[in-house]
Amino acid sequence: MLSSSNPLRDPADRRLPRIAGPSGLVIFGVTGDLSRKKLMPAVYDLANRGLLPPGFSLVGFARREWAHEDFAQEVHDAVKEHARTPFREEVWQQLVQGMRFVQGTFDDDDAFDRLRSTIEELDKAQGTGGNFAFYLSVPPSAFPVVIQQLKKHKLADQSDGSWRRAVIEKPFGHDLKSAEELNAIVHEVFGSDQVFRIDHYLGKETVQNILALRFANTMFEPIWNRSFVDHVQITMAEDIGIGGRAGYYDGIGAARDVIQNHLLQLMALTAMEEPSSFDADALAAEKVKVLGATRLPKDLGKSTVRGQYASGWQGGEKVAGYLQEDGIDPKSKTDTFAAIKVEVDNRRWAGVPFYLRTGKRLGRRVTEIAVVFQRAPHSPFDHTATEELGQNAIVFRVQPDEGVTVRFGSKVPGTSMEIRDVSMDFAYGESFTESSPEAYERLILDVLLGDSNLFPRTEEVELSWKILDPIEQYWDKHGKPAQYASGTWGPVEADEMLERDGRSWRRP
Repeated sequence: MLSSSNPLRDPADRRLPRIAGPSGLVIFGVTGDLSRKKLMPAVYDLANRGLLPPGFSLVGFARREWAHEDFAQEVHDAVKEHARTPFREEVWQQLVQGMRFVQGTFDDDDAFDRLRSTIEELDKAQGTGGNFAFYLSVPPSAFPVVIQQLKKHKLADQSDGSWRRAVIEKPFGHDLKSAEELNAIVHEVFGSDQVFRIDHYLGKETVQNILALRFANTMFEPIWNRSFVDHVQITMAEDIGIGGRAGYYDGIGAARDVIQNHLLQLMALTAMEEPSSFDADALAAEKVKVLGATRLPKDLGKSTVRGQYASGWQGGEKVAGYLQEDGIDPKSKTDTFAAIKVEVDNRRWAGVPFYLRTGKRLGRRVTEIAVVFQRAPHSPFDHTATEELGQNAIVFRVQPDEGVTVRFGSKVPGTSMEIRDVSMDFAYGESFTESSPEAYERLILDVLLGDSNLFPRTEEVELSWKILDPIEQYWDKHGKPAQYASGTWGPVEADEMLERDGRSWRRP
């Protein structure tokens, strides 16, 4: 890599950002929404920030009958519409020289031969050095065939110091067995250090800030345990329905789509011990310990809830229920809301419940982690003085309005002693002049640099399925999802789940 071999560069110099060495990116499924709205704009934004090498190459692979110019125009339109940074013609002109398109289906040997010769041509024309990452922005059912084709046409081979990497989107399997089978197929072709499983939540600044806040400061870690924490709530709420994703979503559901990856990863970062260093192996080792120690309550009927959105009002308009959406079977038992309670069975967290919930068509779009503390063991104030005092909490806002809120009690101005909750806010947008990069920018750059800090490992994926599988199996055999009106915060059963423990959900 160029940056590491520069004899004039001092590793302690913070002015020079991490810049990718000679490389290229091949996107399978380049005509999809993810590619158009996230991946192509992220590549442009990285180039615009000077973080890609001058000869960076972008290859699209899809069924469309496009020429290279058509593909370049598609990328241009996506960038103009969705890029985070301003459009600059000189950046675009440099980027467009490395753009190529390969037309074909995933089982088309001729297309993969063309892909190989395209890569070889780019090595000569752009100086990519044989370094390519293959981004599988495709349905999970297509993973095995694409991986096998890469092997068959020797596209996964690393030679003469060059690298090849595979980037795989979630969901990684639909249960433990399928995840293990998929892992076997992937690792038959790519080594564990060549596989990057994307969980875009881990690319968000606030998620990485959990580690910074805990381990770079001394004021939080002493109270980050069962002696002070009452419970933890992790919420990912969406205000939209399934949109045009009926074919993908039905049969998968909210728990598989969000809890298995995003929420369990957020829980692992919140609960983990301090790693020995901030490298990928040390981080993964601590996350694996948390996931391995995670236990489900004995009574899954009382400690898990699934729901389906019914029709209702959202954003001032009447919206249809899940069972009325186009392409959904009216008898579908797929969950669009899921809430579960788990515990982490170790010395730090014994007896502290972690409540995880996610859903579509909820009150608003928000993702947050709330660490809720125990009430003061003794209060010298009389009951009426503390009527409006809740529990102290530290809340990480992952999206939108990224930041951290600390909630605590304070005296209300006046002659009487009255104590009420107040909040102290840190917002990224106000504290730093530099705007946060999109998660995909950070993650694509990390792939090109070979930095796997923010990517879940094989073992993490399989442990997450071990946690979720018994819940999915229980739901399959017992009843059907509870209904909740669109625009509300989920079914009443979810509120009752916490009420049985003497707690209530935070209103984000």
